[in-house]
Amino acid sequence: MLLKQGYRLGLVSIALAAGAFAADLPIREVTIYKHGVAYVERSGDLKAGETARLDFKPGDMNDVLKSLTVTDRGGGKVAGVRYDSSDPLEKRLEDFPFSVGAGASLASFLDQAKGARLELKLGAETVAGIILSARVVNNQIHDQARDEKSSEREVLVLLLDSGDIRTFDLAAASTVRFPDPKLQSQLRDYLSVLNQSRSKDRRSIYIDGAGAGARELKVSYMTPSPVWKSSYRLMFNAQGDPTLEGWAIVDNTSGEDWSNVRLAVVSGKPVSFITQLYEPRYVQRPFAELAENRAANPLVYQGAFERDERPKAQPAPPPPARQFMMGGNAAGMAGIGPAPPINGREFSSAQSVTVQESSIGDAAAGTQAGELFEYTFATPVTVKQRESAMLPFLQQKIGARKLLVYAESYGLNPRDAAELNNNTGKTLDGGPITVYDVGSYAGEALVETMPMGDKRLISYGVDLGTRVTTAFDSSQAIVREVHLHRGLLASRSAAAETKTYTIKNVDAKAKTLIIEHGQRSGYTLLDQKPSETTANAYRFEVKLAASATEKFPVREERVFDQTTSVSNMTPDVLASWIQNKALSDVGRAQLQQIAAKKREIAANDDALHQAEADITATTQDETRMRSNIESLNRVSGQQEQVQQYARQLAAAEAKLAGLRDTQSALQKKKASLDADLSSLVERLEF
Repeated sequence: MLLKQGYRLGLVSIALAAGAFAADLPIREVTIYKHGVAYVERSGDLKAGETARLDFKPGDMNDVLKSLTVTDRGGGKVAGVRYDSSDPLEKRLEDFPFSVGAGASLASFLDQAKGARLELKLGAETVAGIILSARVVNNQIHDQARDEKSSEREVLVLLLDSGDIRTFDLAAASTVRFPDPKLQSQLRDYLSVLNQSRSKDRRSIYIDGAGAGARELKVSYMTPSPVWKSSYRLMFNAQGDPTLEGWAIVDNTSGEDWSNVRLAVVSGKPVSFITQLYEPRYVQRPFAELAENRAANPLVYQGAFERDERPKAQPAPPPPARQFMMGGNAAGMAGIGPAPPINGREFSSAQSVTVQESSIGDAAAGTQAGELFEYTFATPVTVKQRESAMLPFLQQKIGARKLLVYAESYGLNPRDAAELNNNTGKTLDGGPITVYDVGSYAGEALVETMPMGDKRLISYGVDLGTRVTTAFDSSQAIVREVHLHRGLLASRSAAAETKTYTIKNVDAKAKTLIIEHGQRSGYTLLDQKPSETTANAYRFEVKLAASATEKFPVREERVFDQTTSVSNMTPDVLASWIQNKALSDVGRAQLQQIAAKKREIAANDDALHQAEADITATTQDETRMRSNIESLNRVSGQQEQVQQYARQLAAAEAKLAGLRDTQSALQKKKASLDADLSSLVERLEF
């Protein structure tokens, strides 16, 4: 009971700490964007001297501190903005001169305030003095049932103003009070920190005003928020333009209710990022001190020892430093296949339920906001915390026509599609579209954001009544241009390719087909002109008659350039270029001169090679004959044979001299022909 009494006194202090409650500012307006933030506006009336308080999740504080704006509509000034620190509780409490641990008694708390003045109210008497000590004492109480029983009581020892030292039973005190305002303020602050720490998922911002009277305060900021989603229904009627319904899906994860707020959703993606502003930043400063201020350390002297001549062991090298390594085409269209059979049979539109337009109130007003587009709902919206809502922002006619779309990646059948022309005067945010055809479900599609005046295709099903096949054909490359400059022959060639689409319409109704033919780098269209071109495809519009087959060829041409050195061309290659019809008469004449010169060089090279071969053979014969003569001279009676070899050797020498003269002349001629060829090549220009 005594411990409980101590806690009752502690609760009194907590009440004192929370004596002046901060005022809350209700949410008045919420605007949700597509990039993960929302604009929130709050406003409310504050009494004189009152402080406004806003509560946030810790993860929201960086965005709030980055974007917070405060307006005093009463003409006053904002004195400052305070907010809860993000330091750990232990760090926030370490500067207080006392602590209150879990299960601590009032006596243990007061014992930490030794030397402080304290007032006790004991019945009608009020006693004041300085705290000497406070403790919990055990009393031994005799019990007949048990030998003895232990009980505790809290006692306080005070030095009274009269000089007397007295002991008081804290259980007898109705109130305990520190008369020192500074100590009271510290206690209030300490208890306030403890109170805030119990709500770990919320942080508070306090706005202090500097005005004597009541005033209206407006606060706005950006906060993290789920993006809003858009969902559409496209309803084709038997005749006339279809109706487009747009619904915005919003999620309230703010932790508090949105009650009758002005809600708006914005299409577009402005730049947004997170900067660490909430967490305190500490800089580790170096410790510096003058050497003369440091105390002298004691010295320890070792005893003397005999000198050891042995080499001293070297200390082990330090371990290597630890290394830390740090690592580091839809195009707005989605085709949806046909619905699977239900209970083993095809699902037809005749069996579907007829769907009518939604009965909604006034759609949201759309306005251009710079590069963004904002939908503001006409009536206030209420969304409870941890709830979501689906709100209509659009219901009006839109320009559209039904057709088919085909790309080769689709396979055999084209897609049921619609061409939407945004003539609504509003930007249509991207999202899913559910298509209804004369009240029956027809399929689903996706569409990217469509600005005003934009046009997009959507596909929502597969048309089984139309089949498309393709055939490919190509032609040999044809040289179109030939140019030569400073010995380099540059040619431009073209190769034509044709892809033929064969379209068979098996239904007894006419159709319009859009063929998406992919663009290829280096290829250009020859005949067909596309109805429109995207970043990576041509679109051709083909009219299909009922129960008929249509062929649609798309011819393309690839132009490529080649460069060849004339000096490296053989006469045969030059002859093929001379016969090319793309070559001009001037160019043909110049190439003919070069071809003739190359033929002369080739003939001279052949003669030179033959002369070199003859010289080699004659030299080998002379070597053989000299060897024979040397052998015969060592044998008697062989003078006649030696004379015969000598005559042959003389004839070979004469022949060798003639061959060397021929080789020299051919080499000179080769140098002259090469110079002539180089001169012709340098003068080539056409």
